[in-house]
Amino acid sequence: MEQLRDPKISPTKKTFPVKGMHCASCVIVIERALQKVEGVQSATVNLATEKATVAYDPQVVTDLKLAAAVSQVGYQALLDEGIKSVDSAGLPQVDVEKKRKLAELGSLKKKVVVSLFLGGLVAWGSFPGLMDTAPMALQIFWVQFLLTLPVQFWAAFDFYRATISSLRHRTANMDTLVTIGTSVAFLYSTLVTFFPESVKSIGIEPMPYFDTAAIIIGLILLGRYFEAKAKAGTSEAIQKLMGLAPKTARVIRGGKEIDIPIEQVVIGDLIRVRPGEKIPVDGVITEGESSLDESMVTGESIPVEKTKGDAVVGATINKTGTFTFQATKVGEGTLLAQIIKLVQEAQGSKAPIQRIADLISSYFVPIVLMLAIATFVVWYDFGTQPVLLFALLNTVAVLIIACPCAMGLATPTAIMVGTGKGAEHGILIKDAESLETAHKINTIIFDKTGTLTKGQPEVTDVIPFQNWKAEEILQIAASLEKGSEHSLGAAVVQEAEEEKLILGRAEKFRAIPGHGVEGLVDGQKVSFGNRKLMDQLQVNWQPHNGDMERLETDGKTVMMLSIDGGFAGLIAVADVLKDSAREGVAALKKLQIEPVMITGDNERTARAIAAKVGIARVLAEVLPDQKELEVRKIQAEGKVVAMVGDGINDAPALAAADVGIAMGSGTDVAMEAADITLINKDLKSVAATVILSRKTMWTIKTNLFWAFGYNIILIPVAMGILYPFFHILLNPIFASVAMAGSSISVVSNSLFLKRQKIW
Repeated sequence: MEQLRDPKISPTKKTFPVKGMHCASCVIVIERALQKVEGVQSATVNLATEKATVAYDPQVVTDLKLAAAVSQVGYQALLDEGIKSVDSAGLPQVDVEKKRKLAELGSLKKKVVVSLFLGGLVAWGSFPGLMDTAPMALQIFWVQFLLTLPVQFWAAFDFYRATISSLRHRTANMDTLVTIGTSVAFLYSTLVTFFPESVKSIGIEPMPYFDTAAIIIGLILLGRYFEAKAKAGTSEAIQKLMGLAPKTARVIRGGKEIDIPIEQVVIGDLIRVRPGEKIPVDGVITEGESSLDESMVTGESIPVEKTKGDAVVGATINKTGTFTFQATKVGEGTLLAQIIKLVQEAQGSKAPIQRIADLISSYFVPIVLMLAIATFVVWYDFGTQPVLLFALLNTVAVLIIACPCAMGLATPTAIMVGTGKGAEHGILIKDAESLETAHKINTIIFDKTGTLTKGQPEVTDVIPFQNWKAEEILQIAASLEKGSEHSLGAAVVQEAEEEKLILGRAEKFRAIPGHGVEGLVDGQKVSFGNRKLMDQLQVNWQPHNGDMERLETDGKTVMMLSIDGGFAGLIAVADVLKDSAREGVAALKKLQIEPVMITGDNERTARAIAAKVGIARVLAEVLPDQKELEVRKIQAEGKVVAMVGDGINDAPALAAADVGIAMGSGTDVAMEAADITLINKDLKSVAATVILSRKTMWTIKTNLFWAFGYNIILIPVAMGILYPFFHILLNPIFASVAMAGSSISVVSNSLFLKRQKIW
């Protein structure tokens, strides 16, 4: 009987290293194995990071089941390491994975040195022309056999283990090709060594090819070694972020300052920070002021002034003053931990373009095996003498040259570098699909408040009518707005407090989205909002339309106050544009992207503000719940749309857009709502995101071009297509050099993306 599951339990996501992957076909095999496990909703395997990410039902799936599924197809899931990879402070633990990779590199290096040394000795004693300079001992077939044995069965042991396991499950991968190719060369050479007379009897000179088997294995291992070192370079961004976290914090407890490990800090702790020190966790300043260098997290190089009440972010550096702050987020809740988690998930995700490589790779190895068999048959039936020797060597060359490694690395290495580079500039990309889609964007919609503007409006004008005074208008409006969370209302309250006005108590307060607020203040019915609200209440405001138009032409937002049904006055509020607004919009225009502004402001005010930043298309008087509809209308025009908002009240529009971009400090809500979060709040980052996407996609396409082109060109050459015309054959040793070179070139091309300018 099936166990009943709680439908409220959300899927658990787990990321863990997988040992033994070497090519794109390995990825396909492991993904299929994991997806077959009951309760697994999705499984993504990344060759570049050598990790699997699985979303599953925790009531059904256990670590044991996941490990067994991976093990059954010939690989090893390091699930315990996935658990250990997060320390008690919630930050990824560098040491565990780093030690494992260093140990693997050390073992690989040892095998490379032994293989190439022994293979070199064998080649010295058997290669035509070179063998004349070698000692007689190296020219003896038995000696060559003994020198090749440790290479074939020790250095290449992982090839055999993976091949046996994959064949047991009726799959094939790169290890299968290498194992068959080198084993054919080794077995033929062993036959020549043990039974030379039998070989002579069929008209073939008994010449072994131990050097081919040994050197091919050595070169393939050398390629993997360089590939592993290069791949380590693609994750430098993660390593840098991990290294930002401070180890200790100076906490005030019991009236004393004590230094404690960062993992012992709890929410509510008071922490003292001195000049030059790193801020240990996220919090709010309670005493003192200073200038902070937040460039390591936001990418913004200019120090930020902080005073009492301001938020501070862990891992940033205190430049000047001493201050005390209260911890509000620790461990996994800190911004740094969230950034690292987001970047890791993005680097482990799969871009849609990678499906091309995955699809081809799933058929590639079986096709190569068939081509290898066809090569042997054709050469054996129609080749020149000695036909068996030519058939064997060309078959080995086909098996060795046809490595799907480059195809498997083409996309994930570029995605790793691209997302890492974005993180270094304060651009957090949620997944590979968002990074890929961003290069297609041709329209970007900006929310006005908090995006193009600072989101901190100030009262500029208070105009009373009838017998009311300006301070009375401000006092009553502020008394009503005390219950509101809107930024315009906050500006009115702040202005009243600065004027030291005594605010009354508001009763029966009600916020009307897109219109304003209403309630009772000192027994008077008060309504405060825009034209729509006044029209709804049938308040006669038209005689004062001239004053309103004058203020709106200046780009100010005008709010009207009605008291007991009478029109009492106007309050104008202006929100200052961000310093980067004009430059950000100009940068998008250079990229041939149309900027659009969306706002709840009236048409005149909206156009005045849009004109200041250079935006021609304006969507004005749009209610919050209508923003999503406006996004879909522009998409219906055939446009690829990005929405830039604050990630909270713009959530539906962010979700509806092809790419949602949140401006903010990386709050949980913003990260969930958007595909991309701009931690640095710099509008130039919007254009930088598009540039990064374009450069990353160009890198992926060139990687795939070379990976596919390499196989399309060299497999026919390995089969001997040039021999009838030019008498050229591809030596299996050169095939292994080309194979290793293709993988290294793809990774190197991805690393070149690091040096590309996006700003």
